[in-house]
Amino acid sequence: MNVLIISPGYPADMPEFTRGLSESGAHVIGIGDQGTHALPDLVRHHLSAYIQVPTLWKTDVVIAELRKQLQGKNLDRIECLWEPGIMLAAELRAHFGVPGQSIEQAHCFRDKEAMKIALEAAGIRTPKHIAVNTVAACWDAAHEIGFPVILKPIAGAGSSDTYRVESADELRSVLPLLRHVNTVSVEEFIDGEEFTFDTITVGGEIRYHNVAWYRPRPLVARSNEWISPQVIALKDVEQADLADGVKMGQDVIKALGFDTGFTHMEWYRKADGEVVFGEIGARPPGAHQVDQMKYACDFDVFRAWGQGIVQGKMDIEFERRYNVAMIFKRARGVGRITRIEGMEELHKRFGEHVVWETLLRPGTPRRDWRKTLVSDGFVMLRHPDLQLTMEMADAVGSELHLFAE
Repeated sequence: MNVLIISPGYPADMPEFTRGLSESGAHVIGIGDQGTHALPDLVRHHLSAYIQVPTLWKTDVVIAELRKQLQGKNLDRIECLWEPGIMLAAELRAHFGVPGQSIEQAHCFRDKEAMKIALEAAGIRTPKHIAVNTVAACWDAAHEIGFPVILKPIAGAGSSDTYRVESADELRSVLPLLRHVNTVSVEEFIDGEEFTFDTITVGGEIRYHNVAWYRPRPLVARSNEWISPQVIALKDVEQADLADGVKMGQDVIKALGFDTGFTHMEWYRKADGEVVFGEIGARPPGAHQVDQMKYACDFDVFRAWGQGIVQGKMDIEFERRYNVAMIFKRARGVGRITRIEGMEELHKRFGEHVVWETLLRPGTPRRDWRKTLVSDGFVMLRHPDLQLTMEMADAVGSELHLFAE
């Protein structure tokens, strides 16, 4: 099987997905705007061919280069696991007659307004929402829905350019920050805890799912630099208080007609137990949350996905063994990291439970925490007991400090 993967070297976990395809028996052809020299070694090792294009954002340019380079070779699948390339992948499938997510289906995953309209028609509870493309329409929508409201791009990813607005005064100050966004979704603010529902689906059947818990919810975390955000992949995904969210996730997959691949959904659980849909992407979660799944079940999730794509099945067995917490750290100060405090003591206490640590070392420029959840690195730890996992994660959040100047 010849599988084309868009942008095999970026973002950070794309090399592992490239490996997953290759080890599942595919001849993997990569296409991207990076030079071959910039591709990670893991990607180069598992690609059968690589096609460099001047841009990924002009479909006609990509099609022309593919026709020239493929020289009549057929493509059996076209895959993209990076949000900005989802529509490109659908357009390429349509042009080359390759099965997979259609342009119409991809649109419902990329356009938050179309997404919610489709799910409302299926009886799924979504936040009240109005899409706007003028300042005046935004004011009208906010007053119709009622403060507080959430403003977000209809085709965004994660919590980028997303704002909670409590009042008319706040709306007045936020609107200039969204001038670069063509269409904004004005939504009802749902007050509740936020979770994910992530799946590997094969032929419309969910073969694996993961539920992760955001502590605190991303909108709060991205608004306060002092917070060390946590994501916890839960061991017990069958617990009663998650059941309605899991059922909703299954209904969403069915309603949107998703066939084969990875999905990442976010949903809310209110204090009264009501569950409300957030949004869904036809791709895996970012910020190394797929690695969390790997450590939660001790299985090769990348290869499991590859099997679904290449073989139309997933026969890799897994067992949910651990809760896995990822704690993202943000340095105090600006400039370069100067020191790390608390890690040695935490390693003494929890070292056997730490599976990965990526903290920036002294001398490294700190990252812009507003642009990346990973921030200045993370600590990933796991334990079968959720309460102990949370206690360790909270200790890392409060006792581990990075400093920059």
